[in-house]
Amino acid sequence: MKTIKQTLLAVSLLLVATFTVTAQNQMFTIHADYVKPSMEKEYISVSKEYVAECKKHNLQNADFTTIRLDNGTYLSFETITNMAALDTDSSSPLADKMGKENYQALLARFNKCYDRHGSYVINRIESLTYMPEGANAAQEGNNYRKYHYLYVTPSNAASVGAKIKAIKDLYAKKGSKMYFRVYHSGYGTLGEYFLIAVSAKDEQAHAIQSTENNKLLGEEIKPLMDDLLQSISRYDPMTGYIRTDLSYTATK
Repeated sequence: MKTIKQTLLAVSLLLVATFTVTAQNQMFTIHADYVKPSMEKEYISVSKEYVAECKKHNLQNADFTTIRLDNGTYLSFETITNMAALDTDSSSPLADKMGKENYQALLARFNKCYDRHGSYVINRIESLTYMPEGANAAQEGNNYRKYHYLYVTPSNAASVGAKIKAIKDLYAKKGSKMYFRVYHSGYGTLGEYFLIAVSAKDEQAHAIQSTENNKLLGEEIKPLMDDLLQSISRYDPMTGYIRTDLSYTATK
């Protein structure tokens, strides 16, 4: 098992390194809760209580952002510096401050809200990301998210990355105002994919921005998009919205 883990990690890091050009890629841990529709109200209530406890005890080094996808899945993500950070439970100080019985009782209420959940790692690939003003995931006032999951195979992942880079270059050439961040699946994911994330104020603002961007890019974007779509094995679009009330940032 240890050998398999090391091999998967090495492959993931190799692909990340392939797309590193001038900046350091950012690593994120994602925790996904596949919330049952009948328990979503309770899940939100427990999540708010958890955030309140984090604020009450000023939990440090455990900042997270929570997003609700349109299929009812809740994703909470944190930035980490490297894989070694996975050995540290950032919530353990909260258990000590709340008392382990109270903490476990809170987690037990969470567990009633879903039949499955899990965690994994993704990497933001800076050389593919188009954010001229900086690749901050949290953009104030732009809590709507449009996600494009582009599934690839191990044999063509590097090629697909190069095609995304060509699209990024066209955006830069045209001075596009539709910025995007590109992530690559990492350790713990089933299936390999690139994730393209676009932020906007809301769905209507995104639609207007997309229309304006298509006009700006003109005919030049069509062969690049056709080439990209012919190279991927599956395309899954998804929308989501950041729940600031279920997110936490420590007071320093």
